[in-house]
Amino acid sequence: MSSWTLGPQNGTLTLQTGVTGRAARMGHRLTIVMESWTVSIDESDDLPSSASLVVDVDSLRVASGEGGLTPLTAPEKIIVRSNALKTLNAKRFPTIEFHAKRITQSDAGYRLHGPLTIHGVTQIVDLDLVVVDSGDNQHLSLTTEVSQRAYQVKPFSMAMGSLKVADLVTVSFEGRHQGA
Repeated sequence: MSSWTLGPQNGTLTLQTGVTGRAARMGHRLTIVMESWTVSIDESDDLPSSASLVVDVDSLRVASGEGGLTPLTAPEKIIVRSNALKTLNAKRFPTIEFHAKRITQSDAGYRLHGPLTIHGVTQIVDLDLVVVDSGDNQHLSLTTEVSQRAYQVKPFSMAMGSLKVADLVTVSFEGRHQGA
């Protein structure tokens, strides 16, 4: 049995948001980077037997904003970050966590099945992890959509709801693991 961990030095964890509402064209589609996270993997017979992800919500950084009437400025990124931390209630719920209870092989890699906890709410999810071997390295990638409302997160809105963050957020993970 062996164990290994990945963190920001081994890859990226990003979120993409959309905008909705009557004034949606005024808003920015955001790219958010989570700068503090850990993936832990236990292996038995060269196959993963457990996997977990823990994300520090306060590590959220607004990388960019596409669209909108004007480019997203550095001061606006600070405001957006503050609003996102309030929306996620980061002081009360400082982590986002996933713990695979079942891992099965798939054509492209592995299907991870288990509880995902966001904002203190837990939902059982299936995540498809793509694994590409390249010599001594494995390239790992995963993309999924998460409904904020499913986790009792009220998407940020302004102007009496005429501009709001879309409910579905696209979560993407890209990482590299150097084999033994």
